Amino acid sequence: MTLTATETVTPAKQVGPGRRPARARALIPYGYLSPTILLIVVLMVIPIVMVIGYSFRDNVIVQENSVFAGITNYTKVLTDPDFLAALKNTGVFISVSTVAHLLLGLAFAMMLNTQLLSGVTKAVFRIVYILPWLFTIAVIAVIWRLLLDPSGVVNYVLHTLGVVQEGVNWLGDPGTALWAVTFVNIWSGYPFFMISLLAGLQGIPHDLYEAAAVDGANPFQRFLNVTLPQLRPVIISMAVLDLIWTSQQFALIWMTTGGGPLNSTEMLSTYTYKRAFSEYEFATASAAAVIVLLLTMVLAFFYVRQQRER
Repeated sequence: MTLTATETVTPAKQVGPGRRPARARALIPYGYLSPTILLIVVLMVIPIVMVIGYSFRDNVIVQENSVFAGITNYTKVLTDPDFLAALKNTGVFISVSTVAHLLLGLAFAMMLNTQLLSGVTKAVFRIVYILPWLFTIAVIAVIWRLLLDPSGVVNYVLHTLGVVQEGVNWLGDPGTALWAVTFVNIWSGYPFFMISLLAGLQGIPHDLYEAAAVDGANPFQRFLNVTLPQLRPVIISMAVLDLIWTSQQFALIWMTTGGGPLNSTEMLSTYTYKRAFSEYEFATASAAAVIVLLLTMVLAFFYVRQQRER
């Protein structure tokens, strides 16, 4: 067979066994991600959509036929004194906890990062300071319920020092219960800040401190002008994360006070739980859950925005 001068040969596209069409190759990553995407859809997206739908209806779950209620459930929740008390308690709880976590975590991180302590001393302090992080919330709740009991160790020590004359019911008194659970949350949560800030401190170049010392800066000025600016991204990220996590705290409150006494430790999480599983008002519980979701999304937005700026 011969070819004329005007005829051309077009090489055929060969697809070997190791090659796939471009469209098939583009779908490969989605195939790997499909199990995770399916879990997210089933365990997160669908429940959230269902809860949002329940929040606009009445007589859901407990009755066969629900009715559309519009924003009635939201109005009922936002005008409920118990919800307003829970919102206030949650604000105090998360703000005090976050500030205390930051201060304690930074103080202990700087102590563990100093050159004034020996390696053995630092190792001992690391073990002691990290202990609260090793316990589960259930164990922490049981331990502190025993410690804060009117006949517990805390009252015994305070009575011995002459601070109190008789045992104080720290978790049973409306005037002290919120501060008691806040203290327990601070004690259990500061190690996370400490570890993160310690990693940030160890990442600061020592040359910056030497340059500041040459310029005549004292230790406090070096802390303000070198340490804090270098730790700023870590501090902001940890603070926003802590606000989100603390706002979702449920197990500690439920296992210590259950939201009492007299709603003095009622949080948004315990309020929503009680409406759903104690009073079986799933519609109002769904509305409360959506409100909590929106508040959390605001915090998450600032966190994501801060991460992008970094």
